[in-house]
Order: sequence, then structure tokens, then C-alpha cells
Amino acid sequence: MLKNFWYALEFADRVGRKPIKVRCLGQDFVLYRTRKGEVACLSDLCVHRGGALSMGTVKDDTVVCPYHGWEYEPGGACVRIPANPEGRGIPKKARVDSYPTTTRYGLVWAFLGDLPEEERPPIPHIPEYDNPAFRMVRLEMEVNANYERAFENAVDAAHTPFVHGTVFGNPDKPEIPDYTIRQEDWFAEADVQLSPPLPKGIWGMLARRRPRPEHVTVTNGWYLPNVIKLHVRLPFGELIMWDFNIPLSQDRTLIKILAFRTFFTSAWADKNAIKRTTRILQQDVPIVESQRPELLPFDLSDELHIRSDALQVAYRRRRAELIGKGWWVGDDDTVVSEHPHRRATVIPSPGRRDNPELARAWVHKARSGGVRVPTKADGARQNPEGVS
Repeated sequence: MLKNFWYALEFADRVGRKPIKVRCLGQDFVLYRTRKGEVACLSDLCVHRGGALSMGTVKDDTVVCPYHGWEYEPGGACVRIPANPEGRGIPKKARVDSYPTTTRYGLVWAFLGDLPEEERPPIPHIPEYDNPAFRMVRLEMEVNANYERAFENAVDAAHTPFVHGTVFGNPDKPEIPDYTIRQEDWFAEADVQLSPPLPKGIWGMLARRRPRPEHVTVTNGWYLPNVIKLHVRLPFGELIMWDFNIPLSQDRTLIKILAFRTFFTSAWADKNAIKRTTRILQQDVPIVESQRPELLPFDLSDELHIRSDALQVAYRRRRAELIGKGWWVGDDDTVVSEHPHRRATVIPSPGRRDNPELARAWVHKARSGGVRVPTKADGARQNPEGVS
């Protein structure tokens, strides 16, 4: 799992004045809106006795712990301890991690890391969101697999004729022509030629009016840390899906999707669009959940790659570079209790960089079991190889 990125945590219309819990990178967070409508994102763990702030209430602009009533402002500092007599001060260490937020494309994003603002990678640009030519639906589902397996699956064109042959991809023509990758620091994409199956259902109504093409152009792209873009140019219109593969833990992923289309743009077709997209996702689930090893290998040569895997290889090489920079969530971000097999992820916030003398005071021990978290030492063993 990679830190120091903006992560889309929740649909914006689900975040209000009542605190809610969300999970990402193995850590729980609490989201709520201030009186001005701005979203606050704090670690969901009261520094006093470990109460879940998401079970509390919002008072003015503070979130109130349900256990002892400690109040935290959006910046993470405790501003009131009800048990303290009048005149008694609040300890400097009485604070929790607070993470920068923004609302974009109908999603609440939080920056999970401690980089200064000018050094933070960008949020992907989704031009379809404000384009009136597109109709959008959204959906979500959970997968019991590592997010990088789900992430790579979504960008992998070669699996479509076999996993999605009934709705997307042609098993009679599974060849993937060589393609050229367009890559920058934070994304890579390529135009891939796929042979389409014969459309069915209401899509077939449109397809019958036009000659069936031999190929359709599909743009597959990944955007760090966890976003996939799939742009399918059909004979009767465009279909664009943005997948947000949210790492709940090392072995569980929440996938949120924004799906755009330029055909059947009235509301009556939304139900069918959701059903069709869900069907495609559900075809992937048993495959992704059965992959071994469960986590992506650190050494590129541990799995065999061919030319049709070039987008995945580009991701793994860039991932290796970021691990080398210390952006992997590893032992430095994990605290282990005195009880065996109990650990928790604690993602450093910008406040820790500003207050290094207090940083360790904000760390809490685990409340539940977990799985092994790869370390930076693992990342040092990366060995980017060429594609055969």
C-alpha cells in the first residue's frame, strides 16, 4: 500500500454533520462536515482511551468522543476535556492525526501522508464529470483481495475475452496487438485494439443499426495510487469507467466506480447501466480472489510477463521507485502491541511533520488482529526486469 497520495474515501453526499467511519490503508478515519460545509478527516481513535470518534457527535466544528466527551477540532487538537476542573489546561499531546481533504467529482478525497502541499501528487482529472454529453452512474462493491490485484486486473486487456467473453471481449479473437504506452510521473495509458462480442440487450438495439466493427479501441490507464480508467469507443457511443480501488486492508478492497456513457443518456437507462457494470465486476471477483500470491511480488522477475502486460509492468516499475523513496506503508507505519499478532497501521499526517516532538504521542496500539505488512527492506529487493 502506498502513502503520500490523495485517496477518494467516500461519495460526498454521504458525508454530513453526523460523523462516519471510513477505512483506507488499514487505518480507520472519521469524516464529518463543519458548519461551513468543509469536510474534516481525523484518525478515528481518541488519544485518551481509544474511543471511536465516529461513534460520537459533532458539536459546532468539533467531533466529540462518545466515551469521555473529549472534543477535537478539524486540525486534530483537543479543545475541551469535560473532566478537567475550570482553569486546568489541556495537554499538548491531546491531539489526533488530521488529514487534508478536498471534494472533487462527487467524492471526498483525503491526503494520506505527511508531504508538504507543494510536493503532493495530483488528483486525476476526470473531464467527463462536468461534460453534459455524458450520463453518469455510480456503484461500489467489496472484494476479498489485495487492491493491487484488483487494480492490475482492471487495466489488463488480455483477460477480457476469457473472463468477460459474454459481455466484453471476444474469446474467438483474443489476440492483443502491440501497443504504445503514454506515461508520466503519476499515470500511464495505452490504446488497445480489442475484438468486440455481439452486443446483447438494449445495447444490441443500437448495434443492429450499424455494421459490426472488427475491432474497437479501448484506452486502459492507471493513475497512482489506485485509480483505473477504462475508455471504450463503441460504434454507438463512448463508455468511460473510473475505478477507485480503495485498500481497506492488505486483503480487502472497496471498489467505487463512476461510469459515464454518451448513449441512452436518459435516467431510464441508469438501472441497466448499473446492472451491466456490476455483472462485469462480479465476473472478475472469483478470479482476483483466487490469485496467488495474494500480494503483488516485490521482485518483478517473480512473475512471468509478456508484451500484453506492458501496462502492469510500467506500474510495477513506478511502484518500485516509490518504495525506494519510502512511500510504502511498512514497519515505520505499523505499531505492534504487547499481545501477539496485534498491530495497527498509523499513517503520518502533516501535523506530525510540523510537531515532531509530539509525533510518537499520537500513536496507538492495535485493537484487532492483522496480517503481515511488507517492509522497506522488502522493497529494496525490487529488481525491475525487461518484458519478454
